[in-house]
Amino acid sequence: MPKMKTHKGAARRFRVSGSGKLLRMKRHSSHLRRKKPRSVTRTYSDTVTASASSRKKVMKLVPGLNK
Repeated sequence: MPKMKTHKGAARRFRVSGSGKLLRMKRHSSHLRRKKPRSVTRTYSDTVTASASSRKKVMKLVPGLNK
């Protein structure tokens, strides 16, 4: 049986918090950021918890996350 390959796109987008929650960044992180006010661009850098239904899919794509 060959080794599982990590899906690199998912590995860059998701990470696991200390308590085990799946975290992702907010959308629209870099599109036309220069023209927007600072207060708006600051909200783009927030991390939010991913939905519980997507956890199973992401863990299958990135086997290194479930430590």
